[in-house]
Amino acid sequence: MMQITFTIPGPPHGKGRPRFARRGNFVATYTDAKTSSYEDQVRFYALQAMGSSKPLETALEAAIYIRLPVPKSYPKKRVAACLSGSEWPCKKPDWDNVAKSVCDAMNSIVFVDDSQIVECHVRKVYAETAGVDVLIKEKE
Repeated sequence: MMQITFTIPGPPHGKGRPRFARRGNFVATYTDAKTSSYEDQVRFYALQAMGSSKPLETALEAAIYIRLPVPKSYPKKRVAACLSGSEWPCKKPDWDNVAKSVCDAMNSIVFVDDSQIVECHVRKVYAETAGVDVLIKEKE
């Protein structure tokens, strides 16, 4: 059973809404620069994790662990509460937007298409070092 794990360092970024621009008589859809940049970063770490392996083609299970930085404006007592796990990050980015950004970036690298993911576990926590830990494994 194949299993891929990797970490994306830095603050997580959720998938942004599609943008539209008029190009003559047509309307073009594009992804905003922040989302594009974050997805490029995810692709880089996914490629490193895969090495020379081909994309997986079976049903998959994903686990995505989102580590958010504690806001600098929080007092020491609240920072301690955040890092101990007694306060949860109920703020942006939304967990589903981060997961969407990460999964879309892994298309054609880790798996053929993110539609292969049949089970996903996502957790969003405060941590001293921001990042996203990703585990993709074949479903048994």
